[in-house]
Amino acid sequence: MKKHLLIPLVLFCFIFSIAEAQHASDKILAGKILADTRLDTVQFRALKLLSGFSAGTSYNEVWIRDFNTFINGSLQVHPGTEVKSKLLMFFRIQGSGGDIVDGVVDSAKASVGYQYRYSPLLPGWAAHKNTVETDQESSLIQAVKKYIDFTGDKTILDEKIAGRSVLQRMEDALIYLQKERWSVKYGLVTGATTIDWGDVQSETGWGVTINDKTKWTLDIYDNAMFVKAVHDFLSMAPRGYKAQTNWSAEAAKVTANVRKYLWDPAAQKYIPHIYLNGSPFSPDFNEKDILYTGGSICAVIAGFNTPAEVLEINKQMLAAAAKENHATIGITVYPPYPEKEYPNMKPYNYQNAGDWTWFGGRMIAPLVSYGHAQAAYAELLPMLDRVIVNKGFFEWYDVRTGAPKGSGDFRGEAGVLYDAITVLKQWAVKNR
Repeated sequence: MKKHLLIPLVLFCFIFSIAEAQHASDKILAGKILADTRLDTVQFRALKLLSGFSAGTSYNEVWIRDFNTFINGSLQVHPGTEVKSKLLMFFRIQGSGGDIVDGVVDSAKASVGYQYRYSPLLPGWAAHKNTVETDQESSLIQAVKKYIDFTGDKTILDEKIAGRSVLQRMEDALIYLQKERWSVKYGLVTGATTIDWGDVQSETGWGVTINDKTKWTLDIYDNAMFVKAVHDFLSMAPRGYKAQTNWSAEAAKVTANVRKYLWDPAAQKYIPHIYLNGSPFSPDFNEKDILYTGGSICAVIAGFNTPAEVLEINKQMLAAAAKENHATIGITVYPPYPEKEYPNMKPYNYQNAGDWTWFGGRMIAPLVSYGHAQAAYAELLPMLDRVIVNKGFFEWYDVRTGAPKGSGDFRGEAGVLYDAITVLKQWAVKNR
């Protein structure tokens, strides 16, 4: 054989042997996943819990940010018409400016300290909007996309409510964000100062409502949710629909601005905030040292990062979790904000370095899609184990003790785990 033909042949054989080894490894992993009864147990329990629509035992409301994360499971146990009716409730009580509420609740149970709104289009129900958040509009659009993907029922888009279709109302919600929650200077979505994806601002008092102490910011979570919602809206809009804005261009601009302003290429992480009217924190407090996990996961889902960056983000989340005895990649932030800086939420409490499977579980599907099924499986297992040990789904977990905290029967966790397991099983069936 001529020498110039030998080198390509050797290289081909080398690459082929690596591929064969990877195939064998994937086959072993696939068999392990399909034989792991923990996945079946947690999925079964999740579907049993998803017989209801409220967020959990501590909540009477149907929250859109929660519903968006368990709608796939809901569609497994409820008729599509019933799930559709719950989605339409949020459009029936949509604000005149296009804004979407946080939660809807039986008006007889509207007893929390929110400022409730009512509508003749939704008799018997009350609604409220957490004004420090900027994810309700994005969450509803994403949920409608999941409904259509599961049922194939595109007629929901044509459903008329007070003369406007659901499709038009979804665009109204996106326009609301660009009018009311937008930084022209940065070309990004704005929100109040919260911890990562959280819904409680830093100053003491009723932390879910904008007030004279609110510090306006830019963060990764709000912008990742917005871009994902725009992509979902574009995929649902029928050919010929005359949009009020070039949404594809808008998504591209936000993506570019996220990379320009919020991504720290040296640290390979997202910075927590850019402040628009001053920071609520002490001048000597370096907030950039804090790792935001939930927003980073949503950024990966929105497609903001390269494959190498996704691996680095995951590596940093694992490193943060390793510093506490009972943490997973669901640990909200690390290290936690000191009590002095965040008086409304003590360290290791709730969203201030509490561990939330509700967000950590969302990293499993991206890891699988980027070719890291082994990592996805390994990182999911501790989340499954604590559901089994604690005999239920809980809102969050104390990373120091492992104790379940917050609401029991937390449907957000159940829905996210159901989805994560589904993705892993699908990969395993394909690769066995």
